[in-house]
Amino acid sequence: MAKRALCPGEARSAKPSQPSYDPGMARKRNPARLVVALSVAAVLAVFLLYTSIAGGGTPSVSPSELGAQKGVVSLAGRVQPGYKGDSYGDGLRFRLRDIKGGSTKTVTVVYTGSVSDQFRAGREVSVKGELRNGTFVAVKDSLVTKCPSKYTAKKST
Repeated sequence: MAKRALCPGEARSAKPSQPSYDPGMARKRNPARLVVALSVAAVLAVFLLYTSIAGGGTPSVSPSELGAQKGVVSLAGRVQPGYKGDSYGDGLRFRLRDIKGGSTKTVTVVYTGSVSDQFRAGREVSVKGELRNGTFVAVKDSLVTKCPSKYTAKKST
């Protein structure tokens, strides 16, 4: 193959000529990728919305409503006098009554775990667990004592 003679002012190219890049011409993209990405985003959005509104909630009931419930619930009530036992041994046993006082029904609760210094007769508490053979068996460390000063109106003088 004979080499071509260069004209004056013409430079020798080190690389063979390649097609030039045209930024005005976009490559074709597959629309299926966009459809898949948007579908995944929509499914995640629906899942987050469902779990924030309806999913994973534990129903909260009072002692008078407990008999109709199945499974784990959150029981809220007022502690009655006469609680006994050890919360780290065989369990602390106490009775709960409706907070509003509309019903005289009480439920015996067996609880294990930490107990707040605020726990005493007359205090409102909430505990998670389930009813077994007429006794509410609480989940360990689920007892929450409500502070009455935060929920009562200040007295005016």
